[in-house]
Formats: sequence, C-alpha cells, structure tokens
Amino acid sequence: MIMKIHFNNMTYDSSFFDHWLDRLRSNGYRLTAPRRKLVEIMAGTSQALSATELFDLGRAEHPSLGLVTVYRTLEKLEELGLVQRVHLPGGCHSYLRATQGHEHFIICTRCGRTFFFAGDNLSDLFAAVAYRSGYSITDHWLQLFGVCRKCLG
Repeated sequence: MIMKIHFNNMTYDSSFFDHWLDRLRSNGYRLTAPRRKLVEIMAGTSQALSATELFDLGRAEHPSLGLVTVYRTLEKLEELGLVQRVHLPGGCHSYLRATQGHEHFIICTRCGRTFFFAGDNLSDLFAAVAYRSGYSITDHWLQLFGVCRKCLG
C-alpha cells in the first residue's frame, strides 16, 4: 500500500522512501531506527542539508544518534546515487536528493531550499572552453545561488 508521507512542507509517496530503503538493504546496509529516520529526512526534504543539520533533525527523535552514523549514512546514500553533494558559498557542503536524469539546481542562500531545472543549452560555452583550453569536456555540474521568493517576501 502506498502512503503519503509529509515532511518539511513536502509530500511524497512511501514507495519513494521504500525504494531508498530497498537500495540500502540490497547493498548490505543495516537499517537501524535512527538510520531509517535519516533516510526519511533526506528523501523528504527539498532543502540542502549539512551533516550537522541532518544530525540535529535526527537527534530530535533519536537522542542516541551519533554524528559518525550521519556521515556514514550520507556517504552510502551518495555512493548509491540517492543524494548528491552540493557545494555552498563559504566552502562548506551539504546534501540533497539526487535528481533523475540531468538537472541543475538553484539553492536559496538563506533557507537552503532547492529548485531543480533542466533545459539548459551550454553547448556553445562548452565548445568555446574546450577550444581555448584544449580539454575534451565530458561532464558538467551547474549550481546557482540566490534568495527564494519565500525568503524575499
């Protein structure tokens, strides 16, 4: 049965969360209650979360949660392509749900809310950079930063 899960002003169906749990289990990852909570938080948020923020959210329900567990869980989720690392201004990084296909994103520098978008055409830029540098460009990663409407208003 598919249920609707609500977290952090976002709704997603339980099959999405269950898929993450199945991927972790099939890769030999033991799912304790605190780890399940971390997975639920990451699967259900539209915000880029740092390990510390995820730690604080997880400890609200599981006070015994350790920071090492948070880092290991994030590492495994990233390895499985379920989350992706985001580099923020100021040198630190956070994590957010990985996208399906090739999408870029913009992150609110105030609240961390993320908006995904596709449809860019950067081929002329890549061709010019490849020509000037002598590189063969094989991939790219585009992150934009700004302030969302909610934070502006």
